[in-house]
Amino acid sequence: MNKQKGAMAAPAFLTGIVNMLIEKNGAGIACDLDPRKLTTFTKDGKPVRTLSRRVDGAFPRSINPIAVWEIKEYYYTTTFGSRVADGVYETLLDGLELEELKEHEHVDVKHYLMVDAYLTWWTMGKSYLCRMIDMLHMGYVDEVLFGYEVVEELPRLVQEWVALYNQGAAEDHG
Repeated sequence: MNKQKGAMAAPAFLTGIVNMLIEKNGAGIACDLDPRKLTTFTKDGKPVRTLSRRVDGAFPRSINPIAVWEIKEYYYTTTFGSRVADGVYETLLDGLELEELKEHEHVDVKHYLMVDAYLTWWTMGKSYLCRMIDMLHMGYVDEVLFGYEVVEELPRLVQEWVALYNQGAAEDHG
């Protein structure tokens, strides 16, 4: 369910689709589809960086993930409010922190944004839609998936995560 209350409470459709596609394509690898903690990175068992906010998902887990993602679905909004705008800037913050992690700790984490709700983004929030494209071009997100692109592209991405996971497991074991 979404985080809305009363009449606006309803299923979070895109989140459900994302979770099902990751489960189906994740090769049985456990995945944190709803982290309730901050994403943390460690080296030699010691923390080196923690992101400022929780992400919507982490593969395989929120400690030393291969990939993190954010889902922005605002189907039931009737006005374009600050919550929608904040969502875009939260993604930017995560991207900046992940860039800093890569630059200073040499840890490369895949960062994805999945977006749905035509009225919200293509009608009321075009300027924020442009900011999402800017973040993509600046390298603060690896890919932005819009609507049905989630169904078309997410299976490929999850298979890439699985390959990276398996490569890391092989390296960890010699």
